[in-house]
Amino acid sequence: MTTKSAAAAARATVYGYPRQGRNRELKKAVEGYWKGRVTAEALRATAAELRRTNWLQLADAGIDEVPTGDFSYYDHVLDTTVMVGAIPERHRAAVAGDALDGYFAMARGTQEVAPLEMTKWFDTNYHYLVPELGPDSAFTADSAKQAGELKEALALGLTARPVLVGPVTYLLLAKPAPGMPADFEPLTLLDRLLPVYAEVLADLRAAGAEWVQLDEPALVQDRTPAELNAAERAYRDLGGLADRPKLLVASYFDRLGEALPMLAKAPVDGLALDFTGAAAANLDALASAGGLPGKRLVAGVVNGRNVWVNDLAASLSTLGTLLGLADRVDVSASCSLLHVPLDTAAERDIEPQILRWLAFARQKSAEVVTLARGLARGTDAIAADLAANRADLASRADSPVTHDPAVRARASAVAETDGRRSPSYAERAAAQRAHLGLPLLPTTTIGSFPQTGDLRAARADLRAGRIDTADYEERIKAEIQEVISFQEKTGIDVLVHGEPERNDMVQYFAERLTGYLATQHGWVQSYGTRYVRPPILAGDISRPEPMTVRWTSYAQSLTEKPVKGMLTGPVTMLAWSFVRDDQPLADTAHQVALALRDEVHDLEAAGTSVIQVDEPALRETLPLRSADRAGYLDWATEAFRLTTSGVRPDTQIHTHMCYAEFGDIVQAIDDLDADVISLEAARSRMQVAHELAAHGYPREAGPGVWDIHSPRVPSTDEAAELLRTGLKAIPAERLWVNPDCGLKTRAWPETRASLEHLVTAARTIRDELSRS
Repeated sequence: MTTKSAAAAARATVYGYPRQGRNRELKKAVEGYWKGRVTAEALRATAAELRRTNWLQLADAGIDEVPTGDFSYYDHVLDTTVMVGAIPERHRAAVAGDALDGYFAMARGTQEVAPLEMTKWFDTNYHYLVPELGPDSAFTADSAKQAGELKEALALGLTARPVLVGPVTYLLLAKPAPGMPADFEPLTLLDRLLPVYAEVLADLRAAGAEWVQLDEPALVQDRTPAELNAAERAYRDLGGLADRPKLLVASYFDRLGEALPMLAKAPVDGLALDFTGAAAANLDALASAGGLPGKRLVAGVVNGRNVWVNDLAASLSTLGTLLGLADRVDVSASCSLLHVPLDTAAERDIEPQILRWLAFARQKSAEVVTLARGLARGTDAIAADLAANRADLASRADSPVTHDPAVRARASAVAETDGRRSPSYAERAAAQRAHLGLPLLPTTTIGSFPQTGDLRAARADLRAGRIDTADYEERIKAEIQEVISFQEKTGIDVLVHGEPERNDMVQYFAERLTGYLATQHGWVQSYGTRYVRPPILAGDISRPEPMTVRWTSYAQSLTEKPVKGMLTGPVTMLAWSFVRDDQPLADTAHQVALALRDEVHDLEAAGTSVIQVDEPALRETLPLRSADRAGYLDWATEAFRLTTSGVRPDTQIHTHMCYAEFGDIVQAIDDLDADVISLEAARSRMQVAHELAAHGYPREAGPGVWDIHSPRVPSTDEAAELLRTGLKAIPAERLWVNPDCGLKTRAWPETRASLEHLVTAARTIRDELSRS
């Protein structure tokens, strides 16, 4: 049983909710606005209705305090940049001319002006837009969005709590603006930023906020004493304001470590802590810090990043322990529910018993409410929920879906030599150059070509039975013919088949491997209007038959130039899926690697001389604490090598990474032992090329010269200048020329123009080198 004070205190809340709507209404409205088919007024009306629907869904589920300010047209960090007036100089005219168009210009760029850099939000697959700051940066408060959305929720009669990116995390996520010294530290602007936050907090108080949440996930990473001192000063100053709402400082994704005692003593009114996964260590740390006497604790005991049902009994045990450590304990998910799909009820193709193992945002909200009721009223009040939950957990643990003896036996038999390629890279490189006969600065693309409306319609027609498999495959053949013909005409050196048959780089493979579940409506925001449906890794993994050989071989039959085989690597197959939580990630990675290894060998046997195994998620899955990284990188790089080892010396293995900070994993990139790596580099102006050079990276690399996440077409001169910058770090004999990433999201007109410019730029630089 719980105490009377616990019963009075326990409330249910969440930090954020999926933004897109049940049918991705936000995506359609925003993209319609970009194309001129939707007015600004209609876009705002759609957004307001989505916010209203979300809040009412949460309230109807029993959530006592709904979040506001978490909704965004594109990205919540970009919203923070607007809130504090940190508009880059190159975008100020656009923002002054039209705030909405200027907002999207910062996100996507225009033909004349480059967008903000984009990178991964901590160790998730969500991308945020990186603030650009310099010593002269000035801040100005603009709380219109945050106050306006709060008033919308209050007008519905709801208890609402605005959620903001905290000032310390905002500055730690920022980078020096272009032209600023590379060693400039944005955190030095903290004293300039805090008065702006103080003004925003006062505005929110005036708008009716009792509580405001300030998210500080950057504090779960390793932080220097100076950074921790800055955080202490920030919350001493904000906590000491006379005109402010109550402050709830939130962290998530990992344990707070040395930041926890500091925040516990800060003059704020509450903390919101993650108690799932590695962050479960927050429980003992909070007890060691003396708890939170007189303060509110929001306990994140429902995993907001994965889709498995909560172990209600275990969470109640954690909550019971926490009761003695704070004045009031409320219940929440571990982080914003932005990172999971909306509702399992929309799924019709997953077997009902398996569906009961899953919890999306609506189900997780219900779990939070159930746990709050159990904490407040005792376990008798939720006895039926606990019994059903125990049955669901047992069903999953005992299911043959989750255990395949043959897969486990094969994984157990792997020897260390299976993950080592021979001969040495130098010998392989010589064999590959002789075999492939490529020019200096060879050109290629990352893999996908535009997924046109006709392609998507063909897939929909096949699913609906309007066309048969033969008709669909003829359409795919025609698309591959067009892609190969364009690349040959343009002068690209290593071709791709364009992946017209693939819906997504992870989902396509997941649908062809045992052990995965695919959803029909499990959309999750990756960036802006880009939504993906991460598959669910439910059981042991194997490959029943070849997955890519047929279409790669068909493309190769159309050209004398090499065509790359294209696979998604084992770490990315995990990172962009919802993974099992019932066995170590390393075990799952090795199962996936063995399945992909079979595909690599079949591609080579079919005559494919260049095989790319993409690992864009290697960096994003890096543990946030350095103490946990060595173990992760050991099994992650081993899984890649297990996938790619065993091929002939003259078969060239490529890999690709994008939209992450690579400097702290250069050794791991080296350990992959790929022959060629292509990397995102255009927005960061070739930063990664210099990081590779500083490490002494000995292999070939293609830092991207075209930012494909923007609709703008880079000129030939722009691409050439980036190549000249790249050549300062990487010798010409080891430098490739390619875009940042795949072209799936781009349209054909900009793709044709950009690739033509890219090839012309490569030829220009070759000519310069031949004359030097």
